[in-house]
Amino acid sequence: MKTSRLAMVAIVAPLLGCGVAFGDNVSDDRIALSADGSTLSHTNGGGGGSVAWLHNFDPSMLIGVAAEHQELSNAHWTFGSVNGALTFGPEGQRYSAYAEAHEGAGDDGPHPFHYSIEAVGLSGSYAHRLTVLLEDKRIDVESTHGNLPKVGLSYLWNPHLQTSVSYSYSVSGNLGTRLPAIRLDAYGPNLNYLAGAAYGPASAAVLGIDLTIPVRRLKEAYVGVSKPLPRLRSEVMFIADYQDLSGTKRTTVTLNYIVHVGASAAR
Repeated sequence: MKTSRLAMVAIVAPLLGCGVAFGDNVSDDRIALSADGSTLSHTNGGGGGSVAWLHNFDPSMLIGVAAEHQELSNAHWTFGSVNGALTFGPEGQRYSAYAEAHEGAGDDGPHPFHYSIEAVGLSGSYAHRLTVLLEDKRIDVESTHGNLPKVGLSYLWNPHLQTSVSYSYSVSGNLGTRLPAIRLDAYGPNLNYLAGAAYGPASAAVLGIDLTIPVRRLKEAYVGVSKPLPRLRSEVMFIADYQDLSGTKRTTVTLNYIVHVGASAAR
């Protein structure tokens, strides 16, 4: 779902040079556990959970695998994920290439469906402040399919504040998505915060709702807070996400727990 992907971005982004939420921390392995619950207009809502493992071969190479199950209204789906990233380039001008795939299946009540989302991307970080992102995502979920390229810019104003903007524009299939988005990350001595919003036409499959809902106008806002727990070598994160898809409203709350195993993280 959208919120669990937000949590994984918060874990991976520092390793790609796209942020400093956890400084320059690098651990050999991280385990991420996630649980969420949702309300959805005119239904009994739903919920789900995931478990993920991330491994650093070195500070420049990352791989991860995950399994996730979700239920919403009369639909349920389960999928496995694999992702990887490679960072290269001189100090002050770093580039990261990454790829991810989410493959599985589900049932919306009367019909089974296949769940398939893949993405590849390239980001460049300059002078430890500006990050440029290019990504293409392929979505095939139920009757929804197509490619969704995205461009993004992030700027680190100081060690405590980063802003990001992005624009996703579908170029094939029936996604019908034209979605600008903005995000703010603030890093404090004890707590880290994030907040974001998006507005524009979007497909339900793009949002992780995974129901047969036609393209509608989206209004979305989310907030989150995370707290490092150095003594436990872990972090805990809470995210609340509100989406209004032309009257179909969903609210999701997600709790994530990320623990470092293996080599110690530098702090």
